[in-house]
Order: sequence, then C-alpha cells, then structure tokens
Amino acid sequence: MAAMVGNKDSSIKWPTTEHSSKHMGKHGKRERVITNRSEKRNNRRTIAEKMEHTYANRRQEVIDQEPRVEEVRTRWPALFQIAEVNAECQRITTVPLEIKFMAQLDRLADRLVEIIGSRGGSVRQQTNQFLKALNQTVDINTRREIIVKSLMIYLGEDVECLIKEYLDVHGDEAVKELEQQSMAIFVIRPEGDPDSLCSPSDIGIVIDGVTMLDELPSVASACALLLGFIYALNLKYPKELERTFEFFQKVLLELDASKMNARVRSLKTNLLLKKNLE
Repeated sequence: MAAMVGNKDSSIKWPTTEHSSKHMGKHGKRERVITNRSEKRNNRRTIAEKMEHTYANRRQEVIDQEPRVEEVRTRWPALFQIAEVNAECQRITTVPLEIKFMAQLDRLADRLVEIIGSRGGSVRQQTNQFLKALNQTVDINTRREIIVKSLMIYLGEDVECLIKEYLDVHGDEAVKELEQQSMAIFVIRPEGDPDSLCSPSDIGIVIDGVTMLDELPSVASACALLLGFIYALNLKYPKELERTFEFFQKVLLELDASKMNARVRSLKTNLLLKKNLE
C-alpha cells in the first residue's frame, strides 16, 4: 500500500540506535536478503504468468498493427527483459532460444573453425587474427565471439554492420552513432586493457536507435537475444546481414530450414559432411 502524504506514521523505518543495530546483527541482515530474493522471485513469476496469459493478444497486435518498437516497449515493458525475450521466442517457435543457440554454436565450433580456416584469399586475411586469438584463450564467451565474427566474414558480411565496438573513453561518439542504428550490438571495451577481448565493460542491443538491453554476458548471447527480438517484434533481418541471421535461424536454431541462401546452404552441407567423416 502506498504511503499517504502528510501522515508521519505511514512509513516505518528501522531504528538506528546502537541497541537496535546490535540486536538485528547478521541474522537480521540475512533475513532481509532472503526476503528480497523471495520478493524478486515472486515478481518474476508474476510477470511470466501475465506475459504468458497475454501472449495471444500481444502477438496479434504486433503482427496486425505493426507498431514501432517504442510503442511495443511502452505497451509491454516486461518483454524487454532477457527472460521474457527467451520466453516470447519459445512461445513463437517452441525452441528455447539461448539454450539452443549456444548448444549448437558449441557443437559446431570445431567444424566451423576448420572450414573457415581452410579458406584462402580475403577470408583468410580477415580471419587470421581471430583464429590465432582462438588458440590463445579458453574463455567460452571469447571463443564464441571469435567464431561468430569469423562466421560472418566467411559468409561475406561485414562484422561492423552488426557488432559496433567502442572504447569506454569514447562514450559520446558511441551514443551518437548508435542513435542512427536500426539494429546493432554494441560492445564497450576498456582503454589500455591488453586483454580487452575477454573483458568488455558492457554489451548491449540497439534497435531503432534505442538500447533494448545492456549489461549482457557475451556477444554470442547478444546475437541470440537480437534474433529473439526479431521474432518477438516481427522484424525483418537487415539486408546486409541476411546470411548471418539466416545461419543463426536455420542452422543454429534449426527453424524453417527449407529455404536457404546458397552460401548458407553450402556451409551447412559442409558442416554435415565434416560430421559424417568424424
């Protein structure tokens, strides 16, 4: 219940005397932490139940009315949370978004690296540094990021069209550029960090110049969640990134694989051949 303005007894405060502090002690702090966690779990459960209950109406609105992203966010703010992007995508496709995306990416990783590494010309020139870095790290998030970037190059698409990278000291520049992006992932890295590939300061998703999510755990996670937004908001792939998103959708999530770009189909065939030879 909201406190009434002007009623001095409407807000209860913890006593601040020494006796009270000692009396509360560690047990009191632990109880408050447990209570807060319980409340958060209950809130998440309530949100999930409401989003599930309103799915049919929301889906009809998104498809029939084609609202702008900002309108959807105003109407359904809970949809712009990591858990609900995953849940909404699963409602639409029946596939668990991030779980499937990561499992497939990891399962195909070695074969992808072998296929990409066997290419010559500009693909080799552009992926050479990435693949060298791959051999020097065991961090799973870094390895996934390197494989995604190398995949994009192999498919003939520009990594910078999807993944925008900035140093943390260039915040104003980043904001101005991201405001112009229809769809992008941003990565903020600390200046002067020799191992910055492993330690981004922030990772997020921008759609129509507005940050949809930030503080994401990895670039691969951002890729999966951006694909989830495309499903949830009924968006089209950016033309310059069609092959990359088609690979995400049809090879990693194994959805609607009947029609496929020739280059993506060729890569999928090569991946299957490599699997059969193992």
